[in-house]
Amino acid sequence: MTDEAQLIQQLQSDTKKEQAFRALMSLYKERLYWHIRNIVKSHDDADDVLQNTFIKIYRNIHNFKGDSKLFSWMYRIATNESITLINKNVKRLQITSEEVLQLAINNLTSDVYFEGDAIQLKLQKAIATLPQKQQLVFNMKYFEDIKYKDMSEILETSEGALKASYHIAVKKIEAYLIGN
Repeated sequence: MTDEAQLIQQLQSDTKKEQAFRALMSLYKERLYWHIRNIVKSHDDADDVLQNTFIKIYRNIHNFKGDSKLFSWMYRIATNESITLINKNVKRLQITSEEVLQLAINNLTSDVYFEGDAIQLKLQKAIATLPQKQQLVFNMKYFEDIKYKDMSEILETSEGALKASYHIAVKKIEAYLIGN
């Protein structure tokens, strides 16, 4: 039995769930945080989404069937929770999702947790100009170095479509950086 299979078994067990969940959190919280942070941009929002993600994982682990890797399933939840937050902000502020991300990026300079320089800020602005799917693919490939196979499970899209999205995103980002 693999470590992942054993962890899933413990997570789905009534007696070992708490301990297994703590182990799961310590294994994945940093990776999930940065995945979420790349989507929502704000540290505070990323913390909130991470908390919601782990709550959903905890409540729904018994529904996990093993059709994908546990990692992929958790990333899908984190991605969906991140998009849900952006969509809530769109409704609340009555602006587009692009404008919501632009606001978040503008706030990065005052974010004490943002350690990037002017170039990093410019890259974030370029990424914000991309459609949401291209942003996700670019962030997952460029910042997290997630394989297309895993990304395909997380985003439920073919590897070919993901490669095309990444290629288009890179071209758009290059054009933005040259033009600005």
